[in-house]
Amino acid sequence: MKKPAFALFLALTAFGAQAQTVESAPAPVAAPAVQYEPVGAKPLRFVLGIGATFGGDKLATAYYDDGDEVDLKAGDLVALVAGVDYRINQEFSVQGTVGYHVDRAGADNGDMRFERIPFELLGYYHVNDKVRVGGGLRYVTGVKFRSSGAGDIGDYKFKDSTSAVAEIEYLFSPRMGLKLRYANDEFKEKYYGGKVKGDHVGIFANFYL
Repeated sequence: MKKPAFALFLALTAFGAQAQTVESAPAPVAAPAVQYEPVGAKPLRFVLGIGATFGGDKLATAYYDDGDEVDLKAGDLVALVAGVDYRINQEFSVQGTVGYHVDRAGADNGDMRFERIPFELLGYYHVNDKVRVGGGLRYVTGVKFRSSGAGDIGDYKFKDSTSAVAEIEYLFSPRMGLKLRYANDEFKEKYYGGKVKGDHVGIFANFYL
């Protein structure tokens, strides 16, 4: 009667040894998870832009010795902007910028330019990851026409103005977008009261930092 008990004892001892062997085996160490932040994931970003605009009333014409003529218009020509862009959620974002907008005709003996400083606050609806449409208000200050030298026809200052802006932007990546826009500017001369239309269309390249 002692043999079965001894055999059972050996079996339990062997099972315990195997269990200890399994328990003492080192557990595999999992590789640490690496998380990558997608480009453009920051809700607040800086924006820099440059664009070309076309439109508005003709203000003056510059005549050159070689026969060329250049018209200065109240809606032309080059604009630089800087500001911030904030992504509210998946569907909406806002953008605030300050810019410098100028049309110029110059030579060694004279210069004419029409310049202004626009402040803009725009809201956008994101159609998808690549396209957003929006609009807002544009407050334009520092509006003036200046001339000198052979192109001197006087200097004129205009009152500040507020106008509407509408635009669509295609995002090639979270860091770069191409805009097509329309602004409905109109300016009134400070002293004589004459009005000029500065409405224009523009195409801009924006860079998000």
